Amino acid sequence: MHHHQMKALVLSGGAGTRLRPLTYTGAKQLVPVANKPILFYVLENIAAAGIRDVGLVISPETGQEVMESVGNGSRWGLNAEYILQERPLGLAHAVLTAKDYLKASPFLMYLGDNLIGCRVRGEVEQFLQDESVSAAIFLKAVQNPRAFGVAVTNGDGQVVDLVEKPVNPPSNLALVGIYLFRPEIFEAIDHIHPSARGELEITDAISWLIKNGRRVESHIIHTWWLDTGKKDDLLLANDTVMDDWLKTHIAGSVDAHSQVTGRVHIDDGAQLIRSVVRGPVIIGAGAKLVEATIGPFTAIGPGVLIERSTVDHSVIMEGCHIRDIARLENSVLGRRVKVCPTSTPHGAISLMVGDDCVIEVRG
Repeated sequence: MHHHQMKALVLSGGAGTRLRPLTYTGAKQLVPVANKPILFYVLENIAAAGIRDVGLVISPETGQEVMESVGNGSRWGLNAEYILQERPLGLAHAVLTAKDYLKASPFLMYLGDNLIGCRVRGEVEQFLQDESVSAAIFLKAVQNPRAFGVAVTNGDGQVVDLVEKPVNPPSNLALVGIYLFRPEIFEAIDHIHPSARGELEITDAISWLIKNGRRVESHIIHTWWLDTGKKDDLLLANDTVMDDWLKTHIAGSVDAHSQVTGRVHIDDGAQLIRSVVRGPVIIGAGAKLVEATIGPFTAIGPGVLIERSTVDHSVIMEGCHIRDIARLENSVLGRRVKVCPTSTPHGAISLMVGDDCVIEVRG
């Protein structure tokens, strides 16, 4: 069943500062987890909820890259349109920017760098059926609620209070970055003012709804929810997605001298030559492994070349070249990175790296 009356709004702007070395050229929503951009998991979830119309809010810095990746949305059965948010003035400001697109539709708002382990179809259907609910928010119990927007709910799951990054958290339920709204959210946004950081906060708009007697419901996510802001988060996301969703699929060529064990996904045109791969591992199209030992929990992007090296628990993005490295582990390499031994004397290191990289060397 398609929900024609419902739209989705995906926030895919911003200039990914926390993942700088990977995203100084690109959108953090396009950083790959198990060789697939985070944003694509979001679009799959929206399509699976029966929604067909999706508006993607883009920023001037990364909008072009997002448009090139997603296109018209047809590969997910979606109709994608793009909405430019000139400056990052907050989530509520992004909603205002999309007002002409959303018109009077109820909508699912989804932060494009959010990865959750469950579908949202049931919650979307429930929201469409009960028009007395003005908004619904997705929540997850977390260890460190101080870092998030936090919600207080009553026994029925109704939201009674919201606090942004509280010093003394009133609960451990964090806002996940997935929301359901009816058009009255525009009325709420009209009544709020920019926060201390100069942004129109969606939490303030939802608080206005609550204070004015509107019903705001909550849905607690019991599966995983991953933030992909930093290197360790990205590795954890990669681990979790491969652990949960990876299926064995061998389309590339594996020579007689190679050994593949566990769940391994090898795309078309990838070659394994005298190599050992221990899953879960995903190997992208056209990658070439020669006398390599890979895995577990490693994602090798398209066109990567690995020669005479061991790579474990890492994300190696498109076009990288690793050769003659005894062991690379717990690492994230952005696109087209080359890692090889130096020919300089007395163990010197020669580097050519992008902005804000972190290089850890054991002396």
